[in-house]
Amino acid sequence: MEELVKRIQQDGNVLGDGVLKVDSLINHQVDPQLMKNMGELFAKVFAERKITKVVTIESSGIAPAIFCALELGVPMIFARKSKSLTMNEELLTASVYSFTKQVTSTISISRKFLSESDNVLIIDDFLANGQAAKGLIELCQQAGASVEGVGILIEKSFQDGRELLESMGIDVVSLARIQSLNDGQVTFIEADA
Repeated sequence: MEELVKRIQQDGNVLGDGVLKVDSLINHQVDPQLMKNMGELFAKVFAERKITKVVTIESSGIAPAIFCALELGVPMIFARKSKSLTMNEELLTASVYSFTKQVTSTISISRKFLSESDNVLIIDDFLANGQAAKGLIELCQQAGASVEGVGILIEKSFQDGRELLESMGIDVVSLARIQSLNDGQVTFIEADA
C-alpha cells in the first residue's frame, strides 16, 4: 500500500535493533483516514473468504480491525492482554511474547464470542516473529473457528514471522514489507496489497 509506505518514510523513526517507531500514525497517535483506508483494503482482499469475525489484539490493531469489520459488516473482537473484573466467563487464552516490549503476556477472548461456525480474519499492526498472530490463531483454534487469513500493516520481512504463519497454513497479506532497518534507513520490498 503506497500510502502506508510513504507515511513510514515520512514519519517513521528507526530506533535500531530492528525497531521501527510509528507512533505518530499507528500506535500512539492514530491517523483515522489511513486506518480506514487500510481496513477497507483488507476487507477487499479477503472479501471472498466469507469472514464472520475480525480479530485483533489490543491495542494498536483495533483501529484498522474496526474499519475492516465495518466494511465487511461483521463484529470485531480484540484479545485482551489483561483480564478485567467483568471477564468472568470461560476464556480462551494463549501466551504471546512481545518483541518490542520483551515480555510474555497472556491474551484472552471470551469463549462466547468465537465458535466453530466462525471464519476469522486476524488483523495486527506489526509482524516480526509472528508470536502475536500465532497467539490469536491459537485462540481461534481453541474455539474451533477457521482462520481465513492474517492482515498485517507493517511486516518486518527480515524476521521469521511470515515463515512461521505460512508453515501453519495461514495466508498472510502485508500492506508494507520492510526488508531492512539498517543504518537508520527503512528499505522496503514489494507488499502483498
